[in-house]
Amino acid sequence: MPKPTEIIDTNKHTIACQGGNGPLGHPRVFLTIGHEGEVLCPYCSRLYRYRTSAIGDAAD
Repeated sequence: MPKPTEIIDTNKHTIACQGGNGPLGHPRVFLTIGHEGEVLCPYCSRLYRYRTSAIGDAAD
């Protein structure tokens, strides 16, 4: 697995990533956090981790 550029904790199993930076981001992709508890965005290498104690949805 490539080294993540950023680690984001979320309490959602499905998140949307668009790379941030507005128009300089990447196409919006929907990622599903499976039983491994984390998913890596194939575009920007952000790592999303499922945490029941995470506040809000960090995918925006």
